Amino acid sequence: MPHIINTATAFPTHYHSQQEISFALRAVWIKKGLDVAIFDRLQKAVTVEGRYLALPMSEYYKLDGFADCNRAWLEVALALGERVINDLLEKTNLYPQEIQMLMSVTSTGVTVPSLEARLMNRITFAQDLKRVPLFGLGCLAGTAGVARVGDYLKGHPDEAAILLTIELCSLTLQAEDLSIANIISSGLFGDGAAAVLLVGDKHPLVNSNEKRNSKANEFHGSKVSKDESERDHEFHKPRVLSSKSIFFPDSEEVMGWDVTDRGLKIMLGQGVPGFAKQLRPHVDSFLAEHGLSIPDIALWLTHPGGPKVIDTIESCLELPPKSLDKTRKHLREVGNISSTSVLVILDECLNGPVPKIYGKSDTGNFGMMLSLGPAFSGELVLLQW
Repeated sequence: MPHIINTATAFPTHYHSQQEISFALRAVWIKKGLDVAIFDRLQKAVTVEGRYLALPMSEYYKLDGFADCNRAWLEVALALGERVINDLLEKTNLYPQEIQMLMSVTSTGVTVPSLEARLMNRITFAQDLKRVPLFGLGCLAGTAGVARVGDYLKGHPDEAAILLTIELCSLTLQAEDLSIANIISSGLFGDGAAAVLLVGDKHPLVNSNEKRNSKANEFHGSKVSKDESERDHEFHKPRVLSSKSIFFPDSEEVMGWDVTDRGLKIMLGQGVPGFAKQLRPHVDSFLAEHGLSIPDIALWLTHPGGPKVIDTIESCLELPPKSLDKTRKHLREVGNISSTSVLVILDECLNGPVPKIYGKSDTGNFGMMLSLGPAFSGELVLLQW
């Protein structure tokens, strides 16, 4: 089975409280006829307290249309992508040439050549690196990306692969749109990047704690202490046991982009919590295939779609109290970062204690990654520590 070996995250340098962002938006939109009472209620309802933004707030007023926003997206995305991949490689003491596949994920900007192709001119990956750009899955793509990279590694068990997600949601904001969907979006979504290193079950990193300090020092130009090197190899490495995709027919208008001359305009219907209520039979059947049930899952890594969605998932799955506290904390501190969010939560979990079992299983600690996204659809990934 594929193993998750390490994770890394990266954020822009511009962090603002929700109050600061809301004040700036209110000042602009009130001149366009904004209903301030509705705006304030919706900004508060999303429960976000602060977010990272790709640009300084003053720069957003200078953006004029899709082309401007996309150019800014590409510049920031490449900087974050380079930083987070280099961090991931350094933490794991690997050369870029030791990576055989790189999958890039985004839904907030467009580029051809794709992100991972452009990053090959910044990071010395092997020229025969297999590249897979994944666009359009939205919030679903963090979990789906882990699943698809895991599928690849099942057929290439001696290889290493990186999943990279970069979402700069702030650069999709529509300055002329006072719709409820855009107001919610303006208070909910944030910016950031994450990367995950996965390897097949025959890769040396699975069963070996061999120290590679000399190689890391040579490549990264910095000294790694013995304590730091040992700590790097003490993190817990969950296996990707299995995955499941869920598709709800005739739901295309629930979530996604309306591509306009002004850019990517949010489509966000009221039906998302309703689809979340339908998850239970899919989760039950997926776990049953592995002789498990919901009480066997020690750790739930769920995408923070919004407070109502989080509450609905917790309720319909009848999860123990506090099961989704990490998701709620993430939403408060950095907002919904689309595909990147679930991987930021994964990063926090991998750098924390091994999760404790809530239920009856004595065959190891199990975790579940769960994300919902456009189409409308869902993705499940079963992990085991």
